[in-house]
Amino acid sequence: MSSALKDIVTAEADSQETQRLFDAQRKRALVLRTSSADERIAKLKRLRDLVHERTRDIYAACHADFSKPAPEVDITEILPIVMEANHAIRHLKNWMKPDRKRPTLLMFGTSAEVRHEPRGVCLIISPWNYPLNLSLGPLISAIAAGNTVILKPSEMTPHCSAFMADLLADVFEEDEVAVVQGAVETSQHLLSLAFDHIFFTGSPAVGKIVMKAAAEHLTSVTLELGGKSPTIIDKSADLKTAAQNLVWGKFANNGQTCIAPDYMYVHADIADAFVEATRKALEKLYGKRDKMAANGDYCRIVNNKHHARVQGLIDDATERGAHMPIGGGANSDDNYLAPTVLTDVDAESRILDEEIFGPVMPILPFTDVNHVIAAINAKPKPLALYVFARDNEFIKQVLANTSAGGSCVNHSMVQFLHANLPFGGVNNSGIGNSHGHYGFKAFSHERAIVRERFSLAFLFLPPYKGFTKWFIRFAVRWLN
Repeated sequence: MSSALKDIVTAEADSQETQRLFDAQRKRALVLRTSSADERIAKLKRLRDLVHERTRDIYAACHADFSKPAPEVDITEILPIVMEANHAIRHLKNWMKPDRKRPTLLMFGTSAEVRHEPRGVCLIISPWNYPLNLSLGPLISAIAAGNTVILKPSEMTPHCSAFMADLLADVFEEDEVAVVQGAVETSQHLLSLAFDHIFFTGSPAVGKIVMKAAAEHLTSVTLELGGKSPTIIDKSADLKTAAQNLVWGKFANNGQTCIAPDYMYVHADIADAFVEATRKALEKLYGKRDKMAANGDYCRIVNNKHHARVQGLIDDATERGAHMPIGGGANSDDNYLAPTVLTDVDAESRILDEEIFGPVMPILPFTDVNHVIAAINAKPKPLALYVFARDNEFIKQVLANTSAGGSCVNHSMVQFLHANLPFGGVNNSGIGNSHGHYGFKAFSHERAIVRERFSLAFLFLPPYKGFTKWFIRFAVRWLN
C-alpha cells in the first residue's frame, strides 16, 4: 500500500471542510428539485460510461484491496452498477410522472396525484465488501431522484475509495456529489449533520447507531443490514444443483457477502451426500485443495483483523467438537482462508450465533422441518433465506412460515440482480428497499396533492346547525 493510501486510511476528514460541503449541497439541492429527467439521465449516462472506460482501474483497485479476480469484479461490481444505471435511464421519465389517483366517494369533485420529489441532501455510508457496487448503486438511485449526495466509503478498501473519489469528481461538481473519506470520527461527524435521508449498508450493530443519530434530526433512513441467512435443503432437492449454487453463493468474494448463505440445514438422509457434492462443486469451481491457494479466481479476506476473526470462529467450533470434512488451509500473511465445511457443530458454538462473513459453511442435519422453522423464527429476521427442494409443498411450507428480506428457491443471492424486485431487509436485517424503482422511491418523498374542482366539501363547514348538521349525519350513515 502506498504512503498516500495509508494516509487515506488513517486520516479523518476535516470537520469544517465537511460542513462546508454539506452547506453547499443544501443550497444546490433546492435547485435540483426542478431538474428534468433529461438532465438526470445525462449524468447517469456519464457515470455509466466512465465506469466502462475505467474498467482496468476498477480491476486494479479491487485486486489491491482484497485480491479480487477480474471476472468476479465484472459480475459483482461492474455489472450491477451498469444494470442499475441502464434501468434508471430507461424508466426514469415514467417514474417521475405524477401518479394520478381516482377520487374516493368523500372526495368526489376533486382530482389527486402523487408526486415524487427529491428528499434533498443525502448521506450514503457504504461498506467494504462490495465497495463500488454498494456505493454507486445507491448513488444512481439518489441522482435519479434528484438529490445531492455525500458519499462516505469504507476506509478498509482504500484503493476502491480513492478510485471512487476520482471517478465522481469527473462527473459531478462537489456541491452535487462529494466523497468524504475517513474512519469512525468522520462517520460520527457526518451523522451529526441534518441530512434529509441516510442510506447505510453495514452490520445491524452499526445500523442501530445510524438510526439513533438520524432520530436526532428526524432524518429518514434506508438501512441495508445483514445477519445470519439460513438455507434449508430438503431430501427432495437436486443435490448437484444445490451444491453448485450454494458453493458459488457461499464462497464468492470469500464469503464476504451480506446475503451469502450463512448456515445450512440439510435433511439427515442426504447430509453426507451433500458434503460430498459440495466437495466436487468446490473442486470444479476452484480446483483441488492443495492448488486452491494459488487459484487466482479465489478472493481473499479483506484484512488481517477479519481473517483472525473468521479463523477464531472455526477454532471455537472445532474445540467444541465440530468436524471439518473440507477445509483447513489458512495463511494470515495474505489473508487466505480455504473454503471450509463444518459438521457436528455444537449448538453453543459462536459460529452459530455470529454472522460468519467468511468462507465457512456449517451444516446442521434435520429430520423435521417444523423444528427448523421454529429455530429460524427464534432468531432475528434474516436478510435472505434460501430453500432447495423439488417438493412444492415443502417450499410453500417454508416460505409461508418464515420471514426474510428476500428469498431464492433452488438458487442463492440472485435476488440481488433482479432489477424489478425490491432489495432490503426486515427489522434486524434492514429497513426500506433499494434497486430500480424501489431505490428511486427510497430517495424520494411521495407528496400527495389534491385539487379542488367542484367538491361538496363546503357542505361540511360550520356552523353545525340545521341542514349542515343533518347532512353530516346522513353522510356518515351513508358511507358506513
